[in-house]
Amino acid sequence: MNPYAPGAGTQPPELAGRDGIIQKVAIALDRCRNGLSARGFLMVGLRGVGKTVLLTYLAQNAEAQGFAVLSIEVPERRSLPALIIPALRSTLLKVDRMSASSVLVKKALRVLSGFVEAMKVKYADVEFSVNLEKQSGIADSGDLEHDLIELFMEVGEAMKEKKTALVLFIDEIQYIQEDQFAALIMALHKCTQRQLPVLLIGAGPPQLIGQAGRAKSYAERLFEYPEIGPLSREAASDALKIPAARLAVEYAESALSEILRQTQAYPYFIQEWGKHCWDVAKYSPITLKDAKFAAELAISDLDSSFFRVRFDRLTAAEKKYLRAMAELESESCRSGDIAHLLQKEVQAVAPVRAALIAKGIIYSLSHGESSFTVPLFGAYLKRVAPDFSDLFDI
Repeated sequence: MNPYAPGAGTQPPELAGRDGIIQKVAIALDRCRNGLSARGFLMVGLRGVGKTVLLTYLAQNAEAQGFAVLSIEVPERRSLPALIIPALRSTLLKVDRMSASSVLVKKALRVLSGFVEAMKVKYADVEFSVNLEKQSGIADSGDLEHDLIELFMEVGEAMKEKKTALVLFIDEIQYIQEDQFAALIMALHKCTQRQLPVLLIGAGPPQLIGQAGRAKSYAERLFEYPEIGPLSREAASDALKIPAARLAVEYAESALSEILRQTQAYPYFIQEWGKHCWDVAKYSPITLKDAKFAAELAISDLDSSFFRVRFDRLTAAEKKYLRAMAELESESCRSGDIAHLLQKEVQAVAPVRAALIAKGIIYSLSHGESSFTVPLFGAYLKRVAPDFSDLFDI
């Protein structure tokens, strides 16, 4: 039985190399539950580094330890209220059933009912109903910034009474619209000021740091921003070796080195290579020859799925822009250099760059610089158009 688990957000058989952030989050959650100051976390990293896997693991751990967990993934073009309302109702009902019936939890549910009715007027995608008596005059003004603060404070008081904490685990948080993100940050800030046990653990791409700062300037002090990157050599080796060892299979050192070279120690790719190595190897240990053959299969799979899904969303102009970035072979590409390769002025290609940032294909951490959000995407673009002259035929 193949022990590896490639797939978007799929839990790997061995979550290697993330002990540090797991311990930091555990400490913050305990502090929050005990009424002590604790900063939330916005984990940032490229696609394929395992942010979703880590967020899921942290949420499961928190729930197992008695925290009130609210988990959502933000799709594009959905409002924050539409996402939070059903998840928060479910969480509050679960907390209410955990022990003796709580007056404050029931009040929080009535406040949520009023919040829902107010948000339905403003946001067309809010369709959910709580079906409880409303608590008039709290969190029902229709102003998200004001109402979310009041809602979270009521929920925080209920959590405090229950001696637990509400922990929001939000994936793809970069898709929350800026004004709604600002409202969320402000509500969390008010809870922190009142020492109410409400905490956010989120995940998104590197540009999330800038987005949070633009939404509210004090976000830099409200959260930690751990970078989730490629694994260390030791952790990447463990991610391959430990699942195999459980089934009495080993890797030759040369095979491990080849896989780490090909995958650059990105967790998603490690699972792909591990899966194919397992399928092609006839005996233990898995050899360098097995690893090279597996690489061909892994790359073919990635090209037809992981990379292709993103490539097919692009316009012709966007594909040309990205292929120029791939040609530069730099971790961060200057807009002027890209424009020069495209034989255009920087201003002429600026709208293309902006569209690619909006689609989450590239990001910019400094003015005029662009990087891929997807590891190894440049190599894929070169496979699609091997000669730079093909750039103008994509």
